[in-house]
Amino acid sequence: MNTQTNPAHSAARIVPARMAHLVYRCARRAETVAWYIKLFQAHLVFEDDVLTFITYDDEHHRLAFFNMPDIPAKVAETAGVHHVAYSYDSIGDLLSTYARLKPLDIRPFWCINHGPTTSLYYRDPEGNDVELQADNGDDPAAYFHSDAFANNNLGVEFDPDELFRMWQAGASDAELSAVGTAATGKSTVM
Repeated sequence: MNTQTNPAHSAARIVPARMAHLVYRCARRAETVAWYIKLFQAHLVFEDDVLTFITYDDEHHRLAFFNMPDIPAKVAETAGVHHVAYSYDSIGDLLSTYARLKPLDIRPFWCINHGPTTSLYYRDPEGNDVELQADNGDDPAAYFHSDAFANNNLGVEFDPDELFRMWQAGASDAELSAVGTAATGKSTVM
């Protein structure tokens, strides 16, 4: 048995290549699965009486749902995951998704420009929160070291319909990401 360690690997920082999937326990599985299929334009990979797998890309499954109809409903004030965030390549992609979901009656409960991101928060049928976001600017992490972040580390709410109208009228991602910026301390769109 070879117990030697490859020196090139011993000092290397090894991290996961990507996040693979999330698994939800569901009292209302059918409704929740249908909601996520609409949210992500996903497709069903597998389903039986206990488990459902769906995906929206080339991963074999991005989300799994356990059918547990007898579990109690989620309580807001418990320890655990606050929300899961998904990034879009541009604010245009985020706003296009907003417009696609709106007639499906999937609407955000909170729209906020955090500074580093423009974000739309949704709540699934089980009470889990999902953030859809797009990065603002070329170096969103730099915002954490700014005076604007020191003065307002949460962000500023905005009206997604107005932001969508601006996007349709030809506003750039830079112009859209400046709307309601936390740097101003007040929303320019409400």
